[in-house]
Amino acid sequence: MITINNLHKSYGKNTVLKGIDLNFERSGTITAVLGPNGSGKTTTIKSILGMVLPDEGTITFNGQPINGQWAYRAGIDYLPQIARFPDNLRVRELIAMLKDIRPGASRDEALIHRFGLEPYMDVYLSNLSGGTRQKVNLTLALMYDSPVLILDEPTSGLDPVAMIQLKELIRQEKARGKTIIITTHIISFVEEMADEIVFLLEGNIHFRGSQEELKAKYREKDLERAIAQMLTPGQLLRVNGKKMEVTRQPGAVFAGN
Repeated sequence: MITINNLHKSYGKNTVLKGIDLNFERSGTITAVLGPNGSGKTTTIKSILGMVLPDEGTITFNGQPINGQWAYRAGIDYLPQIARFPDNLRVRELIAMLKDIRPGASRDEALIHRFGLEPYMDVYLSNLSGGTRQKVNLTLALMYDSPVLILDEPTSGLDPVAMIQLKELIRQEKARGKTIIITTHIISFVEEMADEIVFLLEGNIHFRGSQEELKAKYREKDLERAIAQMLTPGQLLRVNGKKMEVTRQPGAVFAGN
């Protein structure tokens, strides 16, 4: 489905990707792309979407190079981490605008019901809480039935009920054979949802495999501690919403706030 070969990207003197090779070809699989801030996660995702142009390397979608192309994006549903909506529109108007821009069958009504957005349809986007904005963000991202889902921090701001609905929806999409890529700092969400993990570190792929393979490799019983073993002392990693500094003190894995 998606194949990345020898991808390089720098911003000035800051080298973000150092020739990574990666593929997402297994349908019905949830892959969590993890790593500390600055590891290259966002650049990799935006390169797949054509939002960032790599300095070197190739990306193909269904065997075809994406460079200079745009039609392939119809096969990808994307949830951005930060939802930037026009504040002067109502929720109903925003959804209608997207349907005008992107023709085809949509399932917005089902998603509106799933996330309980009916009372907010005529509310201006500027007046929504962060959690409700995220529900709108999810509705927009998932309303078309594309074979690939890329979800950047999908749990941000969600209440427990909405979190349950999101998990059920992701599992349903997986059962339908979709390729799902998730970036998140919520390790408990990864433990519950991910079939495999890709861990980026300093622009390289440091690990790819199942959760059990990762824990076995670092001889740890839980995923959080296994991830900590991949990091060097002093590096920062956001875990379950908190920024943590890796230490090597006896009996300590993370320290910090």
